[in-house]
Amino acid sequence: MAMQTPAPVEYSRATSVDDAIAQMVGLNGEARFLAGGHSLIPMMKLRLANPGHLIDINPLEGELNYIREEGNEICIGAMTRHRNMLESDLLFRHFPIFREAEHVLADPVVRNRGTLGGSMCQADPAEDLSGVVTALKGIAVLRGPNGERRVGMEEFHVGPYMTNVEPTELLVEARFTVKPGGGSAHEKVERRAGDFAIVAASAALWIQGGTIADAGLACSAVGPTTMHIERAEQMLIGQAPSEDLFAQAGSIAAQDCSPSADGRGPVDYKRHVAGVLSKRALSRAAANALR
Repeated sequence: MAMQTPAPVEYSRATSVDDAIAQMVGLNGEARFLAGGHSLIPMMKLRLANPGHLIDINPLEGELNYIREEGNEICIGAMTRHRNMLESDLLFRHFPIFREAEHVLADPVVRNRGTLGGSMCQADPAEDLSGVVTALKGIAVLRGPNGERRVGMEEFHVGPYMTNVEPTELLVEARFTVKPGGGSAHEKVERRAGDFAIVAASAALWIQGGTIADAGLACSAVGPTTMHIERAEQMLIGQAPSEDLFAQAGSIAAQDCSPSADGRGPVDYKRHVAGVLSKRALSRAAANALR
């Protein structure tokens, strides 16, 4: 489909989170928030998105661009740029998976402007960071006219390019619990550097006393949404980490994902790659946890 000029659109700038929500309420939810714009603007050019009104939330960067530790949680503001996550030593210390994913996410131009919130809310099934957030069992904090609510990633993505965010709500933060013995890793196969994944796998393990106390596994680009491989997670818990165990989890990932044939490959190939990458990610996550 050839690129076009977007349909006419009204534009306004928000001065605070409360102002952004108030503007959206005033528009009856018939608008879109604009952050980095690297997904929304191309969709508008293709006429796949016709919001009618854009509320620019870039002025909220001072309010929503942060990576900080609060008690036993790491909190990332929704306006945090990909570059900030790539360069954060705090994030790398607790969750190295972020740096690994950001290294293979798009290119410097996108990483300089794109945001965590934009990636999560775009809900592109081939997008890297949603798999990372899912594997780490992240919690999305949504704010609307009736206050805040928290949504787990198993409920956040409800379909391709569809989320649990209500029309008058704004994603303001993602939160991650820091638990002892944690390790994480991200694996991706792509056609060229910075491209959307053919398949990607994100894994997190928490190992205590020689056994896996908790596990997170997600695959991207192999289903209508980010695929949360819960059956493999349950199989891993309580087991001693081993290559055979991770191979079993990879087999489950290959079975439980739901890829479609397209220009990036046939179904059988994508299932095979999902299994291989899941095993690799789990193996490296275990190695990180046991350092």
